[in-house]
Amino acid sequence: MKQKEDITAKVLENLKFGSLNEIQNAMISADLKANNIVLLAPTGSGKTVAFLLPLLHQLNPKTAGVQALILVPSRELALQIEQVFRSMGTGFKVNCCYGGHPMKTERNNFSEPPTVLIGTPGRIAAHLRRGSFEPESIHLLVLDEFDKSLELGFSDEMSYIIGLLPKIKKRILTSATQAIEIPEFSGVKNPVTLNYLTEENRPNIVLKAVRATENDKLEILIKLICHLGHEPTLVFCNHREAVDRISEILTEENVVHETFHGGLEQDERERALLKFRNGSHQILVTTDLASRGLDIPEIKNIIHYQGANTEEAFIHRNGRTARMNAGGTAWLVLAEKESAPDFLTINPLFITLPEQIRLPESPLWITLYIGGGKKDKISKTDIVGFLIQKGNLTKEEIGLITILDNASFVAINRVKARQTLAAIKDEKVKNQKVKIAISD
Repeated sequence: MKQKEDITAKVLENLKFGSLNEIQNAMISADLKANNIVLLAPTGSGKTVAFLLPLLHQLNPKTAGVQALILVPSRELALQIEQVFRSMGTGFKVNCCYGGHPMKTERNNFSEPPTVLIGTPGRIAAHLRRGSFEPESIHLLVLDEFDKSLELGFSDEMSYIIGLLPKIKKRILTSATQAIEIPEFSGVKNPVTLNYLTEENRPNIVLKAVRATENDKLEILIKLICHLGHEPTLVFCNHREAVDRISEILTEENVVHETFHGGLEQDERERALLKFRNGSHQILVTTDLASRGLDIPEIKNIIHYQGANTEEAFIHRNGRTARMNAGGTAWLVLAEKESAPDFLTINPLFITLPEQIRLPESPLWITLYIGGGKKDKISKTDIVGFLIQKGNLTKEEIGLITILDNASFVAINRVKARQTLAAIKDEKVKNQKVKIAISD
């Protein structure tokens, strides 16, 4: 017990958490009593840390091979969980596998198997068929956002994977939906269920609306974005064509933003999220692809430019804001004769925007691309030292750093970007000549 308390204390320090919340404490208590746990929790409740801590308590540093497998419905969620696990500073190796990521790179990563493996069902199943890793050592299984995995049709892949795991001792299943039938293939039997999908745990969201005149929703949307200014904002559309059209208008107005939808390449989507997290842009125009698995606590506003098709989709969109007990605002953008969705239980507060709106200023940060990453043994400390010593930046002018296998991205002060690039153009990072540029 003392060892687990020490591990938890270290994780809290590394994550810069003051304490665990109710859900996280409940998961640790349930872990002591049950081998099967079902966690029903709203988005933004801290569920990732809630299941990673019990998992961490069960890992053995002396055991070789993959010990824990976390199956998730999307690439974005896989990357989010990997980022949180790395931030916990556990010392255990973690790998992330998903479609759109080079299979060769992933197979090479298995030359020294990770302790924790995170991935989408399709990609993990593909690795198992190719014998990339041995499943016999896995004794911990997490099925995160299991309801979404079922919705996306991953039942066959998950059934195949779980059927190859003969030594599972602990199963954790999470869902943001209460009405879920747990299939037999999951192996989850007689679980301890922690249900936090209650009215008291609903996000603290204020619902507001703006109405267009003459059905010109684009004009009122641009006005609303300018009115919100520097607040991190997600703009939801039902179709990628609408996302691209809004992006064209924002680009014409020189408003810094990014787009996110299924028509973009995987690395484009990853960069968009990366720059949103590090503050290089405050506006992300997206389809419902970003309504699940996007873990950015600071989002202040959700704008429904095109209304969600169902109440559940509306709830999941809004779940991107008001996270971890913070507040947020959901905005409806309505055409002149358009009604609010029938499923709303409260009437939105209609807001009249000022006639004269100033365009938002550019964000404080801009993202620098460095053509070297984990495979090149480049660390965050290396990058900070390089930018301070060679780029003449102060520590306060360096923001969030993300290191991938073959590349790194770092937020730096936007005003200093040009002179920093000039200062480091012929310099080496950790004695390596790598490409350095502003990330497009």
